[in-house]
Amino acid sequence: MTKKIYDLIIIGGGPAGLSAGVYAGRGKLKTLIIEKGTTGGQAATTNEIVNYPGVRKTTGPALTEEMKLQCEDFGAEFAKTDVIGVDFNGDVKKVKTVNGEYEARAVIIATGAGPRKLGFPGEAEFTGRGVAYCSTCDGEFFEGLEVFVIGAGYAAAEEAMYLTRFASKVTVIAREPEFTCAPSIADKVLAHDQIEVKFNTELLEVSGEGMIQRARFVNNVTKEEWEYKANEKDGTFGVFVFVGYAPKTELFKGIVEMDQHGYIVTDEEMRTNVKGVYAVGDLRPKSLRQVITAVADGAIAGTDVQKYVAEEKERLGITEEPEEEKPAKKEETKQAAANGSKSFLNDAIRGQLTGIFARMESDVTLVSIVDESMPKSVELRDFLTEIAELGDKVHLELHKKGENTEVEEKINADKYPVVALLNQSGEYSGVKFHGVPGGHELNSFILAIYNLAGPGQALDADIAESIKAIDKNVNIKVMVSLACHYCPDVVVGAQRIAILNEHVEAEMVDISQFPELKTKYKVMSVPAMIINDKDVIFGAKKINEIIDAVK
Repeated sequence: MTKKIYDLIIIGGGPAGLSAGVYAGRGKLKTLIIEKGTTGGQAATTNEIVNYPGVRKTTGPALTEEMKLQCEDFGAEFAKTDVIGVDFNGDVKKVKTVNGEYEARAVIIATGAGPRKLGFPGEAEFTGRGVAYCSTCDGEFFEGLEVFVIGAGYAAAEEAMYLTRFASKVTVIAREPEFTCAPSIADKVLAHDQIEVKFNTELLEVSGEGMIQRARFVNNVTKEEWEYKANEKDGTFGVFVFVGYAPKTELFKGIVEMDQHGYIVTDEEMRTNVKGVYAVGDLRPKSLRQVITAVADGAIAGTDVQKYVAEEKERLGITEEPEEEKPAKKEETKQAAANGSKSFLNDAIRGQLTGIFARMESDVTLVSIVDESMPKSVELRDFLTEIAELGDKVHLELHKKGENTEVEEKINADKYPVVALLNQSGEYSGVKFHGVPGGHELNSFILAIYNLAGPGQALDADIAESIKAIDKNVNIKVMVSLACHYCPDVVVGAQRIAILNEHVEAEMVDISQFPELKTKYKVMSVPAMIINDKDVIFGAKKINEIIDAVK
């Protein structure tokens, strides 16, 4: 069978990549969008968007979900995987991922940017233990605590407002003499009774024993220094850093032209110096990085690439039959996706899960030990009951806590709520979920079933061999928040390792249900991996990085 060659591969599923996907798909290009995490990029972590023309007020997740559905309306395909290498030489471009290699006649790089770190003493040491970069992911960990927001731009102002939902007080530390964002949001911050703003001020360092307990600041005009100490009752506080973003372009160094800061250089049509390769969004040098400028880049590239692909096919003498146009998504599907996991069992989501389960090659049994005195354990039971109705190869085994100690020991049921996955032979797969897998973790739960049953997601042969080579017992607890869009990738990666290696156990732990673990391991940010109940590793990790961590 001839390997499929796409007209276009878009690396990155943020607003720029999705916009390019809409225009390319509308132009009848066979388009694949590769995104390693939750679709939407930085915008998906934005609680409120009020400056996107034509949309008076919305959330980042809602806006980008509509963009994704538009791409699907025009026939674009999506692949959720990590890109680990590219080869842009020749007429056909190659994109290597952990799930295999894809090919296309053109590529649009839309990998965006990530939070920039300041480099102050203690920043690296206390990341995940007081220092954070995403209020949507980590804000809930600072309920009732004081937090400092570092920055003077739009993100700092917006996130300061958002953090007032959790923190007892928010102090904005801005090295500038005034905010650098729009006056409309700056005025809201200055008027908020939970927020104090200190201009001309910089953070010098943070310190503490295990958690942040002290921070030193300096007024950069008067040179006066001062120290903040956590009060005895709280024991800690938070520092959220919002000082801009750094381009995620390391993968393309030496392949496409970049400036001294790592931004990819393009012309006005978004073309790089490599024929057939474009770059869009926040990874380009530009004066304004907002959703509207990202989608503008995507529209330009998505239009120009149509001409490029047509010229290439004509030059190479390639003729193809037009593909049958895919029907647009029904409105109820759009609404279901916008509503999120709270409506996962409406008709649209039910239909999607039924389709996934119909492709399963072998049986999977979900085993849950139910503690009827615990509401979340009962909620998990009801969730699993409805899930198991959607596929003939998905089975459910329920036991009341204490009634079958043999099963409890088999799946190491040491925390509740709990559900474990058994393979077709009834053997424990090493995959467990502690919590109700809603929010972003619904995806990781479904993928765990699909990957255990087969055919599962494709996996690079070298990575599979590295997994099988692990020859010691390893327990991986992935601490998550259901609002964290980085967490599912770590959960899926850890659980894929467990499925392929009997020495490994991988647990998803909804940290909101286990405050004692949060305290024990001093976790103030997610995702966080606990290896063998000892080593704590914070941040999003690719599957090869998880393998390296457990070897």
